[in-house]
Amino acid sequence: MRILACLMLTLLVAAPVWAEDAATKQQIPALKPEPRGDWWIKRHEQKLQAIKDADKIDVVFIGDSITHGWEGSGKAIWEEYFGSMHPLNIGYSGDRTEHVLWRFDHGELDGYKPKVAVIMIGTNNTGQRQDKSEDTAAGVEAIVEELHEKQPETKILLLAIFPRGATTDDKLRKLNDGANKLIKEAVKGKDYVTYLDINKVFLTDDGVLTKEIMPDLLHPKQAGYKLWAEAITPKLKELLGQ
Repeated sequence: MRILACLMLTLLVAAPVWAEDAATKQQIPALKPEPRGDWWIKRHEQKLQAIKDADKIDVVFIGDSITHGWEGSGKAIWEEYFGSMHPLNIGYSGDRTEHVLWRFDHGELDGYKPKVAVIMIGTNNTGQRQDKSEDTAAGVEAIVEELHEKQPETKILLLAIFPRGATTDDKLRKLNDGANKLIKEAVKGKDYVTYLDINKVFLTDDGVLTKEIMPDLLHPKQAGYKLWAEAITPKLKELLGQ
């Protein structure tokens, strides 16, 4: 009886902690799935149709406008480096982590079994809302875990959030860097995730991001997409077993 009483006391003491943790998560916008406007829903519907129409999808790229840009400034590079990999691009301009979570809940991981998923998301959390690094990292981790839950056989290539702002002391750069440190730690030891930080390829030796690579100090131009492709292709081929 004494053991049972001690166990009950432990549960009573612990319960408020669990409740507080769950309540805290509910207050973090980065973790709450949310849709966006008309053009976004239209793109979502187009991507669902593309999934249905595809004979094979081996690699899926997931992200925001930077990933979306493989259909624009990066289109030629995409075809050159990834065209033979049966890829799907589900990057949406302006997306934050909560928007990706909504898309996952509404079919964008259904009906196909990608061998590899490439994720790069979070800069709109830090940029639009200036979320704390901890909140952005939590949103990215939630994306990784939901993807793994829905597609347990898929290998995840998780990229560090790309640098933004001209210098290392830029406020938004610091938020991204802080989130990256937390993301790296959160996925450590998970055999279904490969964390890859390629950010140095975009920067000078002293950490400057130039407009020759990202004209607005956020979105790559074609040269930036080439650097991106070159940096991830060896690891991507390894994960694909090529």
